[in-house]
Amino acid sequence: MYARSTTIHGQPTMIDAGIKHVRDVVMPQVRELPGCAGISLLADRSSGRCIVTTAWESEQALRASAEVVGPIRARAAEEFGGEVSVDEWEVAYLHRNHHAAAGACARVTWTEGDPAAVDRVVDVFRASIMPRVEKLEGFCSASLFVDRAAGRSCVTATYDSTEAMTKAADTAMGLRADLVQETGMRVVEVAEFELALAHLDVPELV
Repeated sequence: MYARSTTIHGQPTMIDAGIKHVRDVVMPQVRELPGCAGISLLADRSSGRCIVTTAWESEQALRASAEVVGPIRARAAEEFGGEVSVDEWEVAYLHRNHHAAAGACARVTWTEGDPAAVDRVVDVFRASIMPRVEKLEGFCSASLFVDRAAGRSCVTATYDSTEAMTKAADTAMGLRADLVQETGMRVVEVAEFELALAHLDVPELV
């Protein structure tokens, strides 16, 4: 499985309009494309930063969709009132404890390092990090995306509520420290978002 993440640095006052556009216009268009496995949207209402992620059944499907998705992305950026950047990933891990409901939120962690360490990141995340994450109260789901060539990874952990995510903050910090220590990766950024749209139909990859 593969994923394309489009980060939009939009205007906070235009977030609701942007979310509505993705739900009502972008999602139906994208889901009709061959090999599409769904879409999600993370939103930070205070900064206007949003991340739209589409999942694809194969790298070929991801590549084949690029030309069609371009104009759709540009129109969405207008609705959010911002500029966009695009990242493409391999979906290395995905586990759902249960599906997200209204009020769910997510903490996203980006790391980078030696490309040769990416397999180690996947192994450590699967064997050491996730067994502890699954025990956190209010944990909903987690995914690990990797860019093997660039030595980058993106971990998203979703929770049932902001309260649950806040309560897990100290534990999450410790887990990030463990991941860094065991893999040599560097944490580039950690950010928190509202889970505004959750329609990724990616199967369990554990």
